[in-house]
Amino acid sequence: RELLPPWLVIVAGLTGIVLLCVSTKDVPVAPLRTKYGIVLDAGPSRTILFVYQWTTTKANKTGVIKGCSSCPVQGPGVSSYSDSPEKAGKSLEPCLNWAQNEIPAEQHSQTPLYLGATASMRQLNLTHPILSDGLLAALTGTLKSSPFNFQGAQILSSPEEEAFNWVAVNYVLENFFKYDWRGQLVPSGKGTAGVLSVGGTSAQLTSKLEEEKQAPKEGVRLQLYGQTHRVHSRQCPCHGTEQLRSRLLSVLIQ
Repeated sequence: RELLPPWLVIVAGLTGIVLLCVSTKDVPVAPLRTKYGIVLDAGPSRTILFVYQWTTTKANKTGVIKGCSSCPVQGPGVSSYSDSPEKAGKSLEPCLNWAQNEIPAEQHSQTPLYLGATASMRQLNLTHPILSDGLLAALTGTLKSSPFNFQGAQILSSPEEEAFNWVAVNYVLENFFKYDWRGQLVPSGKGTAGVLSVGGTSAQLTSKLEEEKQAPKEGVRLQLYGQTHRVHSRQCPCHGTEQLRSRLLSVLIQ
């Protein structure tokens, strides 16, 4: 075996001594800044305010969020205020004040605020569009007066609503990504799940279309975590909870 040259051993030893003697200083790592967002889900029976939070960490250019807390708005759904739209906006104020305490004050102006209305508002917009416009205007006025960064209030179409439900379910099931043993985000390698959403008057089955030729015109295209998904909802009218309850009562009466 060849021995190391004496001069190399001396240099290595001196280097070790220097590294041990020189005082070291920890380099602080800047913590990831937490950001917040607010979504108001204006459903048929009630409205719920959700606060979400996330950091700058992304998985293939898509954010990774988590639910923080929520505040149920007192009273019925916003469509019930069609005759007095100003009361609809007023009903949101307690939860908006609650959100101000949940989110640091210095981030209020940077926190996006969004309201999405669903089935009952879609129906009102079809039958009485002037009333639905008045309701949205009243809700917009209240949300704009809050300290948050108002992004809009709109009536979601049925395909949009079901696409969001599909995303939420598959996100919770970690079908888009997962954490590996190093704590890093990687593709999950799993397929996506279909979602059966049962409402009061109908049910919707939403699933991913595997082939482009399958995609109907009304399908929704989503770009999530580096992949493109095309989802489609199949409507099942008269299969909602109220219809099923009516059928059950009819059978019992007979």
